[in-house]
Amino acid sequence: MSGYQTYGRKSAADEDAVLSAINTTPLVDVMLVLLIIFLITVPVVTQTVKMTLPKETNIPTQTKPENVVIGIGPDNNIYWNTLMLHSQDDLLQRLVKVAKMDPQPEVHIRGDAGAKYSPVGRVVLAVQQAGIVKIAFITEPPPRGE
Repeated sequence: MSGYQTYGRKSAADEDAVLSAINTTPLVDVMLVLLIIFLITVPVVTQTVKMTLPKETNIPTQTKPENVVIGIGPDNNIYWNTLMLHSQDDLLQRLVKVAKMDPQPEVHIRGDAGAKYSPVGRVVLAVQQAGIVKIAFITEPPPRGE
């Protein structure tokens, strides 16, 4: 059989060998095109306005006798220092009296973590209606290490 030569005919083994080879050139071309697209689009997507962001600082509360501390308890009641207020009108009347002082005091709002947002919103609205300019929210600083 060594003298036999077949022209134009391939055996089944030769065809399997040809079909089992994978041409990776198109795959490499597609990957290079995707790489170029990502290199072009990423700088466009990440452009932002350059600004210096503030660093986190904890400013201690400066308690002055004229400052007003309004608290919202876990029961959603509103407190003027330690005195519970029974109505929104009572709060507004007290704030109007305080707003006439010179210099105008700051209003510090202390809200319990379990309180709803609506009483806090009512307090902010009353402060605005009274014409008081400075409002501060008193919170607890996060524990160290977080």
